[in-house]
Amino acid sequence: MQDDVLSLEDVACARGLHLVLANVTFSVRAGECVVLRGPNGAGKTTLLRTIAGLRQPESGTITVAGDDLIYASHADGVKLAMTVAENLEFWSKIHGGPPIDDALARMELTPLVHRVAQNLSAGQRRHLGLARLLVAGCRLWIMDEPTVWLDQAAVAVFSRIVAAHLARGGSALAATHIGFAPDQRTINVLQFAATGTLRTGFEEPLP
Repeated sequence: MQDDVLSLEDVACARGLHLVLANVTFSVRAGECVVLRGPNGAGKTTLLRTIAGLRQPESGTITVAGDDLIYASHADGVKLAMTVAENLEFWSKIHGGPPIDDALARMELTPLVHRVAQNLSAGQRRHLGLARLLVAGCRLWIMDEPTVWLDQAAVAVFSRIVAAHLARGGSALAATHIGFAPDQRTINVLQFAATGTLRTGFEEPLP
């Protein structure tokens, strides 16, 4: 469809030498939030990393409109030796995004602007990692358990941020156990479960 921000067609993903997902086909439209569900080990993170371009799919096609995406993972993307402001300025410059002041305020980081990231608490570091989404200026947010380490109040703040992103025509794809939007669409990755071992690349010896 013309307004699809992300499209997957018959995508297969592997973890190591083991195929975990196959025939993954779905799309994410402008203004839509899609949530991936499934038990631990089902392949949610593997799929998100594949979509984000951090690993190659074993087969199939992944299309991102304008390659306009940012990925927020468990690792947060935080550079520990840099201050809060330096981290956000770095990501804003990388993506050509907006100034950092709004992201600092919305993620409640303004009082910590000069603090080195390694001296932040786990929750504060998570705030900083998610603030990257705001300074990148990307249309598609791909998020792996974004609310880990956030308290209930911070989850509510972040949910409003996601809702505002969707209202502006942005899109979100997340592996999460909570809801971000009342009309979000849920996909259970177990429907794409695959089993098997990939070729090792070694051929049988000649007789």
